[in-house]
Order: sequence, then C-alpha cells, then structure tokens
Amino acid sequence: ARRGNPGGVMPEPTEGPTVLRILLGTQLRRLRDSRGITAQEAARAIRGSESKISRIELGRNAIREIDVLDLLTYYGVGAVEREQLLTLAEQANRPGWWHRYNDILPDWFQSYVGMEEAATSIRIYEPQFIPGLLQTHEYAAAVLAVGDIPVSKAERHVILRKERQRRFTEGRLKLWAIVEETALRRPIGSAEILRDQLRYLLSLSSRQNLTMQITPFGMGGHAAPSGFSILRFSEPDLPDVAYLEHLTSALYFDRKSDVDRYLLAMERLSIISAKPSETRGILTTIINQLED
Repeated sequence: ARRGNPGGVMPEPTEGPTVLRILLGTQLRRLRDSRGITAQEAARAIRGSESKISRIELGRNAIREIDVLDLLTYYGVGAVEREQLLTLAEQANRPGWWHRYNDILPDWFQSYVGMEEAATSIRIYEPQFIPGLLQTHEYAAAVLAVGDIPVSKAERHVILRKERQRRFTEGRLKLWAIVEETALRRPIGSAEILRDQLRYLLSLSSRQNLTMQITPFGMGGHAAPSGFSILRFSEPDLPDVAYLEHLTSALYFDRKSDVDRYLLAMERLSIISAKPSETRGILTTIINQLED
C-alpha cells in the first residue's frame, strides 16, 4: 500500500514542474480538508473563486506564490511546513526542459511530458504504433509524416521524442508495454524502417527496465478500445495517473476508482497477450518475414 510522507513534502529535485504543481495542490487540499475548510471559504481567502481553488488543488495551472502564502496563513500552517511548501511553489513555477518546445507542443501535451519526466514507471497499451518511448529516429519521423505535423516542425518533434526517451535509455524509468501484433506489422515509412525498428525492439528486449508483451492476431475483443498509459511516481502523496490521448486533447484520471479500472484493463490485456519471454521469438519471426 502507498503511504503518506510524514517526513516532509519536498520532492526529488529531478521531478518536473507539472508533477510539482500536482504535489503542491495535493498538499493544499490535504491541509484544507484537515481543517474542515470549504473550497468557497478558501477562495475568499485569496480573493478568488471555487473553480480557482479546484484548479490549484488539481495542479492544473501555475500557482502564484502570494496565493500559496495567503492559503497557508489562512490554514494556520506552522513555520517549517510553510517554508517547505513555499519552496515547492517556487520550484513548481520553473519551466521544465520541454518548454523549449512550447511553440510546437500544445499545452495538454506539455502537461503529459512533465508527468512522464517525473514518473518512475509507465505501463503502456498501444494498438496502433510502436510506443513513442521505444521508437527509432526514422520510425518516429515516419509516424509524424502520417499525421498532420508540418515538415518544417517534424524534425524538432523527432528530437523531442529522443529527449523524452533519455530517462528510459539511462535506466531511470521502467516501462511495461503491451503492443498489438498489428502495430508491429503495420508498414510505416518503408519495410526497411519497420525492420530496423523491430531490430531495435529486439535489442531492447533484454533490458531490466523493459517488460514487453505482444497481443497476437486473432484475440477477441477486450476491455481497452484504445491506447492508454498509467504513470506511477516515487512521491507517495502522488496518485497513479491514467492518460488517454486524442487528436486535439487528452484526458487524465487520478481518482483511484478510475485508475483501478485502467489497471484492471491492463491486467486483462496482459493475460491475453503472449508472455514477456515469448517477445523475442515473435519479433524474430516478423523480422525474418520482412527480410524474405
């Protein structure tokens, strides 16, 4: 079971500001609830609205440090915890490295990259393509070409994807990927690009921080009609987050009952998919067929 953090609220310095905002909001909500203060009462303390308190507590937006200070004063927080939370607020407002790409990334995806940067493990179900964190440079470029990404911006998107892969390649992020066999056979770019991508997956398959399963052809319908990810963080006060991406937006779920549904779907997908020990054999078979 995940426990609270009695030793303080300060996160690891590598955590991105998106997660720091969520952590700060979680702490502020905990303080408000523990004192029996309503969102409406807290809103009056910062001369705002209930919706503003909701956005602060959900970590949706940057939080003005003066608002944090006013809330902490209203909640009667002691000097030590006050200093910790104000430092957290200052850190949460610093831009992450991915903000260099804010001219090509929509806000909703910047939020995901921020959470991805802070996650310790990610479980991924992907029915259409090789997951982005496992893509080669050439395969990523071919996937982007399929979409509506302008050629002038495509190369920076590919570079960004490579930046996002760094924590995985350095062994600091664990991945459990369940990929449909259809995605492994779908021609993207050229047969050579696909073959090289599959060879790259084969080279990754022995890594300690990757578990990969393949859902073979012929499996009946299952509990997941589209791809999704579940992110887990090292900070005990942060809940798991389920993420679903659409063409122009994304959905995030952190309520336990919602995340549990996606965890159950992932477990069911894992059961009907080939075992991780079979992944190398399946990849080798597809590679040989492409070469023939």
